[in-house]
Amino acid sequence: MGLRRDSWILLGLTVAATALALFMQSRGKASWLEVGAFITGALCVWLTVKESVWSFPISMINVAVFLFVFINARLYADAGLQVVYFVLSAIGWWMWLFGGANRTELRISRVRAPEALLVASLGLLFTVGMTLYLRRIPGTVPLADAGTTALSLAAQWLLNRKRLETWWCWIVVDVLYIPLYAYKELYLTAILYVVFLGMATMGWLEWRARFAMGPVGAVQAPPLPGARA
Repeated sequence: MGLRRDSWILLGLTVAATALALFMQSRGKASWLEVGAFITGALCVWLTVKESVWSFPISMINVAVFLFVFINARLYADAGLQVVYFVLSAIGWWMWLFGGANRTELRISRVRAPEALLVASLGLLFTVGMTLYLRRIPGTVPLADAGTTALSLAAQWLLNRKRLETWWCWIVVDVLYIPLYAYKELYLTAILYVVFLGMATMGWLEWRARFAMGPVGAVQAPPLPGARA
């Protein structure tokens, strides 16, 4: 019953996000690009929480739209991140389908200390290097832009590996992105990340419940072209 209730909450958040995006566009408070990013972003997170591999092709559409949104806002690190996301989404799509034992579907797991240390170290190095680069461009809010970019990349890697801890990274990312996008006057995107924050919290709770149930409780993803029966 708990997972079913969470599914309804997630669906409600997705529908509410879509309605809000269309309302703000009708009032001239958001561009159609932001609306497209808003709707595909909410759908992508919903599918990720439901452990569906369809989240990856939707993610690839979402990042293509966000690329233009961030270029217009001069958030260059976030714009570049979308290109990396596109590649990582393609990799994640394959990993979720064939990254398990004997090239089977990947299952939810916990991150181990060596992997966590490696991801954190690379994230710190990336943040320092990107901050120095953005100060020379110049980009706006270079440290915040670089730090959220590094943390997002770490979260995406953990997501590709279907690590439970990916949701903690996304929660922190969402908390940091909300004031950043509000500062850049991307108000609809800031609101989207408020929705993402709620969905990431739900994702942590739902994945934790599935992990506790083990393989028997895992949700089978819908088949995609190229997946083995």
